[in-house]
Amino acid sequence: MNRDLLRDLYAALAAALLVTTAAVIGTHLESRYGNLHVNWPPLYGHWEPHLGPGTPAAIMVAVAVVAYGPLPAARLPWRALLCTAWGTAMAWTFSLALVDGWQRGIARRLTTKYEYLQVIGPVNRFDDVPAALRDFTRHILIDSPDAWPAHVAGHPPAATLTFVFLDRIGLDGGAWAGVWCITLGATAAVAVLVTVRTLCGEALARRAAPFLVLAPAAVWMGTSADGYFAAVAAWAVALLALAVAGHRPRSTGLASGLLFGLTAYLSYGLTLFAVIAAGVLLLGSRRLRPLPYVLAGFVVVPAAFTLAGFNWWEAYHLLVTRYYQGAGGIRPYGYWVWANLACTALVVGPATVAGLRRAGSAPLRPRVRARLRHSAPETRLALLVLAALLALLAADLSGMSKAETERIWLPFAMWLLPAGAFLTRPRAWLAAQAALALLLNHLLLTGW
Repeated sequence: MNRDLLRDLYAALAAALLVTTAAVIGTHLESRYGNLHVNWPPLYGHWEPHLGPGTPAAIMVAVAVVAYGPLPAARLPWRALLCTAWGTAMAWTFSLALVDGWQRGIARRLTTKYEYLQVIGPVNRFDDVPAALRDFTRHILIDSPDAWPAHVAGHPPAATLTFVFLDRIGLDGGAWAGVWCITLGATAAVAVLVTVRTLCGEALARRAAPFLVLAPAAVWMGTSADGYFAAVAAWAVALLALAVAGHRPRSTGLASGLLFGLTAYLSYGLTLFAVIAAGVLLLGSRRLRPLPYVLAGFVVVPAAFTLAGFNWWEAYHLLVTRYYQGAGGIRPYGYWVWANLACTALVVGPATVAGLRRAGSAPLRPRVRARLRHSAPETRLALLVLAALLALLAADLSGMSKAETERIWLPFAMWLLPAGAFLTRPRAWLAAQAALALLLNHLLLTGW
């Protein structure tokens, strides 16, 4: 066994020990103090071994990608690879969601008392959208009149408005909302592939493709609105990468800015995507030319919401208060600040952990000591995934993400998955990824 592979296995083992420690200590804390507010720490879910209609499909998708994924990823024409990646990611996510059945796995996920659809039916509180936006901040605090459900209060209104608009065009109810999130969420893998190819070369993008479509993260991508948020943020980054690489910098820069603006109004925490955007700018060969267009696009969504009467900063400060009014004020920071990382290890899987170990050593190799924009593709990919890791760590240290990060951090997790491109023996690592996802989905009933 070569030294690099042995170190990869040590990294994966360390992640497994972190998860085990978080589970043992978390179970003790929850049983004694009841202050974690999760039934199966560090994950939000409970033990319920089960099979479902999605089980055979999930196994078939896993076997197909493990056995045959690396070959077509290396040989398919680029556009065909992108379409195949999207289709496979959707198949994997849908099949995992259907392990819980259609109603429990998809149709009812976004209709619970915490979710967005609670404000649409049976009474549509967004029937008058301008009025709802003007009064949005008045309903954020728990003790306010007609307080919003947790997820509505916890996000800027673009998140809720997405489902309001789906309802208005006839795609009403939890089933359509779930299909929307899974279908859009699966495009995040395509956006990451486009970015990696643009900034780091096609070879690495092709090697990363199977790891992007067969990620354990799919357990929570279906069905969670954060999967949809992940796709919007991913395409904002992908279009920025195209802009700074000189591909139609005006149109791609403007579109990137628009999506970054929308991202900030889907989730407050996704403002940390500025760290990933900074990494993309560092890797770009034409950084300055598209920036005016990016900035012009970025102000559109904030300006529209501000003119409509929604104050982002006021809402954020009220959200902080709301957060500590609920479980966030009880959950101990001293546990979650490291247990969140155990959640992340489960979301991204052992292959990503091993790939991140290699990413951390990539810039140290003598052959890549050159100016960044002319450096080796491996170094450029390492910078990209480490920028995502830095953003995730900032979210962790903020204390505003205590528990449920398997869902909340999906947008950041997608950018860690390309680290799998650094690995040798991809089929073995893909098998480990698939096995972890299947075990989690069949042994636990997750909250999302």
